[in-house]
Amino acid sequence: MAGNCAKLYTGALMPMVGLGTWKSSPGVVSKAVEAALDCGYRHIDCAPVYMNEGEVGEGLNAYLGKDSAHRREDIFITSKLWNTMHAAEDVKPACQQTLKDLGLNYLDLYLMHWPYGFKKTATGEYFPHNKDESMMYSDVSFLETWGAMEKLVDEGLCKHIGVSNFNSKQIAEVYKNARIKPAVVQVECHPYFNQSKLLDFCKEKGIVMTAYSPLGSPDRPWAKPDDVILLKNPLLETIATKHNRSPAQVVLRFNIQRGVIVIPKSATPSRIAENKKVFDFALTNEEMESIESLQRGNTGRVCRPASVVNGETIEWAYGRYDYPYGEEF
Repeated sequence: MAGNCAKLYTGALMPMVGLGTWKSSPGVVSKAVEAALDCGYRHIDCAPVYMNEGEVGEGLNAYLGKDSAHRREDIFITSKLWNTMHAAEDVKPACQQTLKDLGLNYLDLYLMHWPYGFKKTATGEYFPHNKDESMMYSDVSFLETWGAMEKLVDEGLCKHIGVSNFNSKQIAEVYKNARIKPAVVQVECHPYFNQSKLLDFCKEKGIVMTAYSPLGSPDRPWAKPDDVILLKNPLLETIATKHNRSPAQVVLRFNIQRGVIVIPKSATPSRIAENKKVFDFALTNEEMESIESLQRGNTGRVCRPASVVNGETIEWAYGRYDYPYGEEF
């Protein structure tokens, strides 16, 4: 790490704390982005499937227009390529639409959101499905998609490219065949699912890891009443009290000390500010080890997209070569 940033293999710096925008409600995202930038955030994470990139752009450009000292080049913007746009001919138009929605000329980082693609339909739906509710998959290889993403870097539409929700085998396949190496891997990562083996793998490859749902996604729509809530874990509460911090700050600090970038989501200005105040304290080695012991393996993972097909819950891409959860890490 370089200060409050991670250094990518290109030498570029990526802020360790960013604002996540997944699940942010319409009508509040622009203000959340503006509030984040006002209190010192310099990293915003977004995606077209979140259906709020226009509002993200409004907040970003409102901030940039406030003061001539506010410069675009000082803000790290990440977006993602959605599954229906994996065909080589669709990659550039998808990126251009994101840039248009954000009001930008380039992205700092563009990620392939998932290793599998969906069929592109005439209606442009994000989640195309068959009559039995199973997903409609495309036959496009993620390597073909990656090749088209490399051209975006050549053309200056984005500075770096990476992947999201890929396992180690899939990352290795991209890495081996890539002309431009992946700079970042974004995956679910928190104390109940700490991705330690994948993190070691990425460090060996010179790839930086970003943690989405770093707080365990307590507001996930599919949560069950009896699901364990990470931020109410007694160990985390005890450590938080010792440092006069919140459990959320402890959880974020845990990943930051491991060299993992975090992108917590919030639309509340006070919570947004709190989530960034994680650089003026440190966890002891003993505390880090105790938090690592909370690991629950795959039972700790909270984000596993699935469809109900003929009464049975089927995870997306299950049985396919591009299914991301078939490897140990």
